[in-house]
Amino acid sequence: MRIRCKPWAKPELENCPFYISNPKSCRGQWSTQFITKQPIRLELGCGKGGFIAQEALANPNYNYIAIDIKNEMLVLAKRKLEISYAKQNLPLQNVLLFIDNIMYLRECFCENDRIDRIYINFCNPWPRSKHKKRRLTHPRQLVQYRQILDGQIWFKTDDDMLFDESISYFEQAGFRIVSITRDLHNEPNLQYFETEHEQMFDQMGKKIKFLIAEPDPTFPEEKLQDLFQYSERKQ
Repeated sequence: MRIRCKPWAKPELENCPFYISNPKSCRGQWSTQFITKQPIRLELGCGKGGFIAQEALANPNYNYIAIDIKNEMLVLAKRKLEISYAKQNLPLQNVLLFIDNIMYLRECFCENDRIDRIYINFCNPWPRSKHKKRRLTHPRQLVQYRQILDGQIWFKTDDDMLFDESISYFEQAGFRIVSITRDLHNEPNLQYFETEHEQMFDQMGKKIKFLIAEPDPTFPEEKLQDLFQYSERKQ
């Protein structure tokens, strides 16, 4: 979906106390950017902020970083967070936002930046073959995440092709799938906060696919290094 340019979006973000205008300068030091030092969770492609505004508010013992590529989307996430915390009369201290192209995540994070969990919610499925390398679950992306990940990746989508191919992607990048369903809303023990897209797809009758993956400790280290070096060359 094409997002119209909103000239007020960038200035509003620049004046936001929890917006990071130069995320590359925080590389290796993300834990020091928060008021309280505690585990960090990362949402890749936060959109309008429907998920992060619920997740971060409900889990004050975690810090959150939410990333999107568009000012026009991130400013809506910023507003949604402010409203959610204000309703509970709580200070907004455990969330940071920034703009970035997630394909180059390594420019903003390094191995010193330990991430407890990564959320990928309804990312662009990029269905054309020549564009699949842009998927947030493509192996060349997953090996980047693995460099900073101590915990799990939680992935949700409505797209059957993306989900099926992502299962293979996780295996190729040295992850093991520890939980999976093709009908999340009939699995109450696996549900967590819904996004705007999820509510829309649910109303359309689309089944929501979901999996949890974590690094496989038995995956050969030399193979992982080959994948990471290949990923760097292809950026």
